[in-house]
Amino acid sequence: MASRHAMPAAPSIPPTGSPPAVTLLRDLVRIAPPASDHHPALRCALGVGLPLLAVLVMGRLDLAVFATFGAFAGIYGRNEPHRQRLATQLRGGGLMLTVILAAALAARADLGPWDLVFLTSAVAGAGTFLAGLFRLRPGGSLFHIFAFATIASVPSQPSLWEGMLAAVATVAFAAVLGQAGNLWPTHRTGWERQPADHPTARYLGALGREAALYVAAAMIAGSAATALGIGHSYWAMVAATVPLIGQSARARVTRGLQRILGTVAGLALTALILLPELDAWHKVLVIAVAQFAAEMFILRQYALAQAFVTPLALVSAELAHPTDPSALLADRAVETLVGASVGIALVVLLHLRQHIRPARSS
Repeated sequence: MASRHAMPAAPSIPPTGSPPAVTLLRDLVRIAPPASDHHPALRCALGVGLPLLAVLVMGRLDLAVFATFGAFAGIYGRNEPHRQRLATQLRGGGLMLTVILAAALAARADLGPWDLVFLTSAVAGAGTFLAGLFRLRPGGSLFHIFAFATIASVPSQPSLWEGMLAAVATVAFAAVLGQAGNLWPTHRTGWERQPADHPTARYLGALGREAALYVAAAMIAGSAATALGIGHSYWAMVAATVPLIGQSARARVTRGLQRILGTVAGLALTALILLPELDAWHKVLVIAVAQFAAEMFILRQYALAQAFVTPLALVSAELAHPTDPSALLADRAVETLVGASVGIALVVLLHLRQHIRPARSS
């Protein structure tokens, strides 16, 4: 039996009878069939919406960013049995809390823009390695990059214990929601313990190489965005890691292009939301609805999901720290283009390297 730790096959572009342009277009617009996506979508929407509503009622929007990233624990273990989901969400939540704590401490160190790029790149590598070691799905370090750089960039921080308390409470709430299906016998799953699957040396080596690739993508994209003087350079770092997920080079390039297309659609939707200057509770409602919609499509059509992820991210940023919406939209557009281009370029270069090397050896 193959190990559950087996790494994906080397990126390659499978043969197809259709012209490449037609195949690419088909991949960009294909929508996979549904798989009870409304269940995890509802859990994730409640997991972020209710904690944000709580901090709003308390008049503590300075805690919103901590609650938002604590809620990311609910994204893990999407379709796993309840016992396995609980373990997965506790591992994922624990890793997220570690990132949040590191970010809160970094925010107190008065980091410069290049310091932020360097530390966020380190988080990209460490997050990828640990996510793989803990067998978290989704894998990679996209969430960890986003959480670390966002919190580390917040100028006015709440006290450390208050911020961490908000994050811990939200992680715990997400884990409780993950077990809500046990209330209905028809949705209850077995509580049998899964056999342990210990990582092999080969797997750890492959995981180390994957982590190094994430570091490279984040560092290059972050450096380019910082050198260009664009605000929110970490959005480029997040976008650069998106094409690194996939079973083949074609799938990875498609994912990068979907990130760009989905962001364009999402920016148009965000403009309709932010420009009318909504009240804070309206923004909380938008965040919950956008989270639900994103989880409904994240496994079925990445571009469509990204159209909802974009307002989710930008409205969350506006909720915690209001700024000029037009500048926010422009930064997101440029950063996504820069980051996704870096990620796609790395995937193509790796693909060409793997195909040129065997040709030379033969």
